[in-house]
Amino acid sequence: MKLDYQLAREITARAMKIVPYSVNVMNECGEIIASGDTSRIGEKHIGAVVALRKSRIVEIDEQLVKDWNNEVRIGVNLPIAFQEKNIGVIGISGELDKVKPYAELVKMAAELMVEQRFAIERLQWQKRYFEDFLVQLIDERLSENELIKQARFFKFNLDKTLQVMIISLKEPSVDNTQYWLSYLEDYHNQCNLIVDKQKNLIALWQVDIPHDFSQHLPEHLKKIGAKIAVGLKVENGFCASVAYKSALNALSFGKMHHPKQQTYFFDKNKIPVLLYNIPSNWYLSELFKPLRILYSQDKGAVLQKTLKQYFSPNCDLLHTSKKLFIHINTLRYRLHKIEQITGLSFNKIDEKCVLYLSTIFEQNIVENNK
Repeated sequence: MKLDYQLAREITARAMKIVPYSVNVMNECGEIIASGDTSRIGEKHIGAVVALRKSRIVEIDEQLVKDWNNEVRIGVNLPIAFQEKNIGVIGISGELDKVKPYAELVKMAAELMVEQRFAIERLQWQKRYFEDFLVQLIDERLSENELIKQARFFKFNLDKTLQVMIISLKEPSVDNTQYWLSYLEDYHNQCNLIVDKQKNLIALWQVDIPHDFSQHLPEHLKKIGAKIAVGLKVENGFCASVAYKSALNALSFGKMHHPKQQTYFFDKNKIPVLLYNIPSNWYLSELFKPLRILYSQDKGAVLQKTLKQYFSPNCDLLHTSKKLFIHINTLRYRLHKIEQITGLSFNKIDEKCVLYLSTIFEQNIVENNK
């Protein structure tokens, strides 16, 4: 632990609230790095050098000032110790009989501030390295042995179930991210948090996620706006990457197909989410040949919209007709027309599945028609 300029200035400011005299803080070399008299900053303090070498209080009177060629001022200097090692000196300038009563008090305040800084830095270090561990956990960067070793070090229970939530902010910023972090740390402190490069929050839950999580958000978070995706619940921490990827896919699929919704659950859209990120290749191209014909002939995208709405309420004709504001017979006519153009039947399960998948890969089909 070293005394830096910022900590030294903080010690000086705190000490001068305790004592009505100028206070100096010297580093481990005896150089003044903070002072009530800023003109002295950068000077080598002989009294501090002696205090460090002999590890004792050095009182400077008028005679000593003369002996040291007026390079010091009357006052008292005390070593600042941390973990039984002197890391600097704190000095109070003034008549000895007046400043000596404050000496131990000021020294104690300085050492408490050093210990506090060390504790904060240690917590920050632990937090930073724990976040690095979590990133490697969800990205599958660690071997099984290394994963077990690091999990043990960070006291992360790999045997517990795990679920990932991704919170994608509408307007990512340092402040908005911090508001969310503060909320989660205060009210849901059992989840472990990461902030990715896009300032998305990734929360790893080893407890059940409240089913009404998004409904009870405070107003200031609702105003910020965010999309929330919840991934697959996996059996243990070794499957963390599956939990993360399922949440990521749920977020991508939800944003594309249900932009008005705030929360997306993998469990509620398993098949489309699982298939959503399949790369466009020859077998998809072959699979969707009939649909490309349909999309090319459907200039106003009427049949395309009909197909999408039909599968949305689980193929309920009445519900679909209401959603489209058309008569049920009109709906039947459109579905029949889709069958005629594509050569696929809604009454055959494999062909119906192809028609259903077309609503998921709609963008791929449209782009291939261009």
